[in-house]
Amino acid sequence: MMNRLRESLAGPGYVILNAIRVLNIIAFLDIIAASVVMLVKINMLNSFFFFEAVTHAVVAIVSIFLIISELPILRAYFDDHWPMFGQDAGFYTLAGIMMILGVSTLGNLNTKAMTQETIGMAFWRIIISAGVLAMVVSVLNVLASFLFSDYKAGVSARHVRAYGAVAPQKVMSRTSSHRTLHLSMKREEMLPSYTRSNPVKRATQRFTGRFPLKISKPMNPTLVAENDAASSKYSRDSVEIREPDLAHHPALYSGHMV
Repeated sequence: MMNRLRESLAGPGYVILNAIRVLNIIAFLDIIAASVVMLVKINMLNSFFFFEAVTHAVVAIVSIFLIISELPILRAYFDDHWPMFGQDAGFYTLAGIMMILGVSTLGNLNTKAMTQETIGMAFWRIIISAGVLAMVVSVLNVLASFLFSDYKAGVSARHVRAYGAVAPQKVMSRTSSHRTLHLSMKREEMLPSYTRSNPVKRATQRFTGRFPLKISKPMNPTLVAENDAASSKYSRDSVEIREPDLAHHPALYSGHMV
């Protein structure tokens, strides 16, 4: 039932999620404006005001980073280095950070330096609107992730926001192409590499590597000649073939036996 509902909402989800994207950008811009106001209106009671100023600056920088993650740019960078903001992720991480920023912004109003009388009604409204808008849009992102994500099929709310009703087909083609690329790279790593080596060097390594040769000084030629003569004489005596004695051959006595 829930899967059918999600499939039917995939088409309208393209419009709904892109509208929520605009609200996300507006909420982060409001937080940046509130951080700048609090940074300008900071009360320098003692030397620790520096850390409060750094806190407001960090909140503004994080908001700028999250705005970039919501724009359709640098998708490969976020997929590789920030997968929680990539195409395969939902909006839960974004909603959690937005909720923390909203609560932190509203918490700054609990000081004497940020009252309506101190900073004025206009600046006070900017700060309170940033906190409330961030908290409300954070809840909307959680609901959108729950309604438009189908993690069994590998479809996230960001896929629906980017492709609409054809998100499942896009995810399947993307997954199959990624799997094919991974298998081809793995096959190339498993194949052995062949290098052509010098034949002279290979022959030298074959004979000198297994059987090391030692060259001694040459022998006396006279001794070598005597040894060759003795060995040849011995070989002639040992392999000389003699004729058999025919005096006792059975053929000579065949007539007598008859």
